[in-house]
Amino acid sequence: MPKMIVSIDGVVIKEVQLTKDRTTLGRRPYNDVVIDNLAISGEHAVFQMAGSDVFIEDLNSTNGTYVNGKAVKKQQLHNGDTVEVGKYKIKFVGEATGEGFEKTMMVKSGPGGLAAPPSSGFGGPASVSGPASVSGGPATRPSAPVAGGSTAQASIKVLSGAAAGREVPLTKVVTTIGKPGVAVAAITKRQHGYVVHHVEGVGNPSLNGAPIGTDPVSLKNGDLIELAGTQMQFVQG
Repeated sequence: MPKMIVSIDGVVIKEVQLTKDRTTLGRRPYNDVVIDNLAISGEHAVFQMAGSDVFIEDLNSTNGTYVNGKAVKKQQLHNGDTVEVGKYKIKFVGEATGEGFEKTMMVKSGPGGLAAPPSSGFGGPASVSGPASVSGGPATRPSAPVAGGSTAQASIKVLSGAAAGREVPLTKVVTTIGKPGVAVAAITKRQHGYVVHHVEGVGNPSLNGAPIGTDPVSLKNGDLIELAGTQMQFVQG
C-alpha cells in the first residue's frame, strides 16, 4: 500500500498510508494530513488514487506544490518522488518499496530533547533531555520482519553528555541519529547485521575514529560512533 513520509529539516514527523481515493493535505484540521504551518494553505493539495496510480494536485495554494523541485499543478507520483510544501518534504513510497522506511525512530542531539511538533499526530513521544535526545513515535503499522530473522538484537548506548548511560534499542528497520543540519547518520538493520552510513550535514560522523561516508559500513559489538559532539557505542548481544 502506498504511503507518504512527512519530514522537516531531515526529521521524520509522520507516516500516512494512502487508503482512500482522495487524501487531502492542508493547514485546516479537517484535512486527512494536517500540517499546522502558515506556509501551508488551508486546503493545499490532494493525493488522488486511480487504481495503482497516485496523482498529486495543487489546490491553488498560496506557496505552491513542488515535486522533485519543480512546481506542479497535477502530476503522477512515482516511488521515491519528493513532494515539497513549504519547508516540509513528503517522500512518496510506492507499493513495491522495501522495508527500509517501514518504521523510523529518531535519535537527535539537541539541548532540549526531541519532541514531535503538535501537528505530527504523535501522542506524547518519549524524550530525553541533554545532548543526546531520543524520540520514538508510533508508526502506522509494524515493520515487515527482516528476511531470515538472524540479526541479533542491538542497541545504541550514549556515552557522553547529559544523557550518558541511556541505551536505545534498535527495534526499527532504520534508526536515524544526529542533529539535522549538523550531522545525521542512519543505522539500518539487515539480514546478517547492522550497517551505518552518513545521511546529511557537513560534520561527518566517525566510526572508531574513521569518517563515515555515504556507503554503508558494517557495525560490530563495541564500535564507537561520534556524531554532532556526542559519543555512542553500538552494542549487540
